[in-house]
Amino acid sequence: MVGIIIQARMGSHRLPGKILMDFEGKTLLNHILDRLDRLDHPVKIVIATSNLKQDDVVESFCREQNICCFRGDERNVLKRYFDCASKYQFDTIVRMTGDNPFPDIDELDRMISFHLEEKLDFSENFSVLPIGVGMEIMSYPVLQQSFENAWLPKHFEHPDEYILDHLTQYKHGISSVSSEKNRPDVSLTVDTGEDYEKACYILQHACAAYVTTQRAIELSDDYERDRQSRI
Repeated sequence: MVGIIIQARMGSHRLPGKILMDFEGKTLLNHILDRLDRLDHPVKIVIATSNLKQDDVVESFCREQNICCFRGDERNVLKRYFDCASKYQFDTIVRMTGDNPFPDIDELDRMISFHLEEKLDFSENFSVLPIGVGMEIMSYPVLQQSFENAWLPKHFEHPDEYILDHLTQYKHGISSVSSEKNRPDVSLTVDTGEDYEKACYILQHACAAYVTTQRAIELSDDYERDRQSRI
């Protein structure tokens, strides 16, 4: 089974509570879930949050949206992913984060096909797409190996750090994208108040229910030019 695990918690240092903030009429998590409705591949979606009291609201959100919620270690995100994937018996895990309102679902469909057809251990497209638009996929055995062998502090902060440190050991690949989308210099993630303003600007000016990556890039460039002109 292919499982999408969205890591999300309320305790962001730079923008607390961002995952449930209003982004032009919808929460950030709702934007992600609505975009995932476009996915062609059959998947199971789980929001993986922490077991801290402050994230009770995330569990309540999931209950209201009829989305599976998994709660685990706040700081050991690798363990949270492994425990979640084990509970739901995922063979293939798509990693997403709750601070990215513009994931490219068309490219995710392509990457899932690429990953499965090529029988890869690890695949990604985040290195060729704008920051916050791409994703990564790992097989369960590789995630298990990461969990069992991780030892550096950074390995526990993200589920892919051990894999990236030992990439030559795995069959891996990058899912290519068109030149119009190949803009890793553009950031479309939401980490700060300024990122929030830019995301809202894009949603306000896109004039479409689904903002394509190309359109988000165009509007991000417009926003940055306008911001520079005001400095």
